[in-house]
Amino acid sequence: MPASRASRIVGAMLVLLGVALVAGCGSGPPTGDVSGTASYEGVPIAEGTITFSPADGQGPTAGGTITDGKYAVKKVPAGPAKVQFTSSTDTGKKKKMYDAPNSPEYPIKINTLPEKYSDPLNTELRYDVQAGPNEKNWDLKK
Repeated sequence: MPASRASRIVGAMLVLLGVALVAGCGSGPPTGDVSGTASYEGVPIAEGTITFSPADGQGPTAGGTITDGKYAVKKVPAGPAKVQFTSSTDTGKKKKMYDAPNSPEYPIKINTLPEKYSDPLNTELRYDVQAGPNEKNWDLKK
């Protein structure tokens, strides 16, 4: 193969590799990491969840667990978000995982927060997530 043809092939491969690298390096839309505390009527939420959903309903959601009143959620899409909380309490009852005599059981838990915080469509809570680290402490009221 002549040297000029080999050079063109190598050059074309380098261009294609460069395009692939640039296309693969896109970090996507900006995100933020949100952490803080969560309480209800001044009492830390012992066990629950927090979810951030785009306020316009378009795009991905992000969420995490609340343990002993603390939460940390990574890669929350930046921008205005609806925020949903749940706080689960064990009812003392158990339910079988499937209908069989030897089925494992799991505890039945209920959400103890009002719908104005726990309903994913109608939550009244909003937060404007900024790119990078965010700290937000929540004290939910009745």
